[in-house]
Amino acid sequence: MSPRFEDLRPDDYPRVAGAADYGEIYLEESRGLGIRMEDSSIDDVASVSERGLAVRFLRRKGSAVETLHGSANSIDPATAARLSRELLGNPLKAGQGRALKPTMHRHPMTTDPLSVPLDKKISMLRLMNSLVRSEFPHIRQVTLSYAERRKAFAVINSDGAFRREERTGLLLSLTVVAEKNGVLQSGTASVGAIKGFELLSGQVPAGLCRTAAKRAVAKLDAPKARAGETTVVISSSAGGTLIHEAIGHSLEADAIQEGTSPAYKGRLGKLVAPETVSIIDDPTMPTLRGSFAFDDEGVPAGPTVLVKDGVLTDYLYDRSTAMREGKPSNGHGRRESFYCRPIPRMSNLYIAPGPDDPAVILSELKSGILVTHMGSGQVNTTTGEFVFEVDEGYRVEDGQIKGLVRDANLLGVGPEVLKSIDRLGSDLGWGIGSCGKDGQTVPVTDGQPTLRIPKLLIGGRHEGGPDGV
Repeated sequence: MSPRFEDLRPDDYPRVAGAADYGEIYLEESRGLGIRMEDSSIDDVASVSERGLAVRFLRRKGSAVETLHGSANSIDPATAARLSRELLGNPLKAGQGRALKPTMHRHPMTTDPLSVPLDKKISMLRLMNSLVRSEFPHIRQVTLSYAERRKAFAVINSDGAFRREERTGLLLSLTVVAEKNGVLQSGTASVGAIKGFELLSGQVPAGLCRTAAKRAVAKLDAPKARAGETTVVISSSAGGTLIHEAIGHSLEADAIQEGTSPAYKGRLGKLVAPETVSIIDDPTMPTLRGSFAFDDEGVPAGPTVLVKDGVLTDYLYDRSTAMREGKPSNGHGRRESFYCRPIPRMSNLYIAPGPDDPAVILSELKSGILVTHMGSGQVNTTTGEFVFEVDEGYRVEDGQIKGLVRDANLLGVGPEVLKSIDRLGSDLGWGIGSCGKDGQTVPVTDGQPTLRIPKLLIGGRHEGGPDGV
């Protein structure tokens, strides 16, 4: 009979010590719910429950590391033993002697979302949809998404560890599309964290609605951004999408080792940014969407300083990439589910606050664009070239905000943009997301202070067009 997850005993599972250079049994139980509403109707309700395990061994092969990995939809010790035999070709015995003392971390929450009735969640989305359509003109479409997931996992490994963690995350997002005289504009807003249903208490849902709808409706009468090179100030309120996509992926160790991050390969100890810039990835920050106490290989989490005072100091490692270099992992091995292999991933990546007053940064902007909210984007991780939509941006002249602009995009090359930052604010703002890589998606948070980039290409109307600003 398969054990209950809360009753797992490591000595019931096959021994992995000595079977390879590293071995682990990863066990997971998760439950999730997703609700999507569009055109005033609930068009999808999906409830997902998973329970399974993975067995993995790492073997050094010269300068390479061989990975043996198998998974199954069961947490029964016999299943782990079978997978071990299939991977290694020889049987492993169950653990002997006294049981390991487990290390357990459960992220706190006030209201378990699993205890909240489905009808209440659907009613919340219906009220949000009604609020947008009743309070704002020109609304063409409202799309709302609610997601919750509780993940409990345990790692039994050849380091002698038995580590367990349980965390629950929520995500609520909406996109509003407005139309006027044939012009379509959208606005987005979202909230997400490692918290219970209390995250959505009070006026939080209504506040998201008004934020997204105001962005969409205001842009209907805004002039199009003028294409060309200009100075750009990105507010802390825009979140860290730029740093995540344009730079963060290039600092993951597999990209370095595979040669797909030429700008940072072999650059440890070298200046890659102004001395005011430090970049940290910290999964231990309380409640943030990308937070965890242990990574998905059982390595205790801690902050990793990637850039210190402009100098590249580290990369993000999982066990496999760390083993290739003969060093310990710094706790960034993450997997979407038990059937996935862990790979190096970001968690809560941010540029640390700098020395400048954000208000002064804006007042010193003679001519340029202030970005207060980023939209979606695309990045070539090999070259660092990126294109990001500006969900909310303003034209600035002589330090004064002159008006909203629409249809603006930011174009550039990540490593070059990082080097060019010449003002860094003392504030710090966060954005949330779901990061995709190698077919796996994990929750993340990205942050930055207000910063100034002296020259960045803006995509919009050509210079001198009738709607140019």
